[in-house]
Amino acid sequence: MNGAEKLPGALDRRGFQRASVKRRIATVVAVTWSAVVFGTGPSVAKEPLPVPYSYFAGIQASVKSPGAAPPGSNDWNCKPTAEHPNPVVLVHGFLGTMTSAWQTLSPLLANNGLCVFALTYGVTATSQLGAMAAIEKSAAEVGQFIDRVRAATGTEQVDLVGHSIGATLPFYYYNYLGGAAKVRHHVGLAPWYRGTTQLGAAPTLLALMGMPGIGPAVLEQCGVCDQALVGSPFIEVLNANAAVAPGISFTNIMTRNEEVATPYTTGYLDGPNVTNIVVQERCSLDNTDHFQLPYDPIATQYVLNALDPAHAVEPQCRVVLPFVGAI
Repeated sequence: MNGAEKLPGALDRRGFQRASVKRRIATVVAVTWSAVVFGTGPSVAKEPLPVPYSYFAGIQASVKSPGAAPPGSNDWNCKPTAEHPNPVVLVHGFLGTMTSAWQTLSPLLANNGLCVFALTYGVTATSQLGAMAAIEKSAAEVGQFIDRVRAATGTEQVDLVGHSIGATLPFYYYNYLGGAAKVRHHVGLAPWYRGTTQLGAAPTLLALMGMPGIGPAVLEQCGVCDQALVGSPFIEVLNANAAVAPGISFTNIMTRNEEVATPYTTGYLDGPNVTNIVVQERCSLDNTDHFQLPYDPIATQYVLNALDPAHAVEPQCRVVLPFVGAI
């Protein structure tokens, strides 16, 4: 067939190509018009957010963008779905911020279709690092943030994920601030429900806190510093007992390589609404420590499983090093 020959339908080759282009343009215009006028049209899949698995990712983010919300979080227009009906609130640990703590879990949860929210709380006058205020103050601050999330998303309850003190202080919220009815799932990473021995230093630290001139000066800037220690009267006040919130499903994730929440068994709870996980019991290659735990690919998969049990998968056992992360 040469250029003078006709294609079927009496269109030459150039005419056929012009008609084909016109049809494609017309289709694009029609779809675009439909999307504008009726709010319909093909959805555009979002690229998944990068998910790093190293504690150093939090340090890098804190240096680059201090105070910034972690990727995937704090979209106040996010609406939970029937599949994931509760927004997730992330509560960091002592001397942390939302930037330093959640560079892994925030994008991981967002990539899996959950609405994620994070805050920095418990900041004192002399530091921009969080969770330093007394637990009573920090718990109230977290509670106010939860109410804001509930109002924005139109939900009655949230799921809460906390690290260290961020997993512990919610019991003050449950016991004294009416929070038990507002939380469905509580996931604790390295909690210290019965206080921490601080590798045996707790008695000495408590004695120092009680010394005139030393204790008051420290506690003015770090109200939680004596509350967290084994032997502190506040541990009884905190009353970390799953029975006080029978409507909440508790999942506690711990590491034997603890240097902060010691002994690691301080993270255990008892009750029919409790699941306790020690990562080394599931994977002997996982050497994660207290700081790496929120960045651990194995621990974070267990967090996702707790929040989305219908799609739970057992994480692949792999080598994880303190601070460095997965290798």
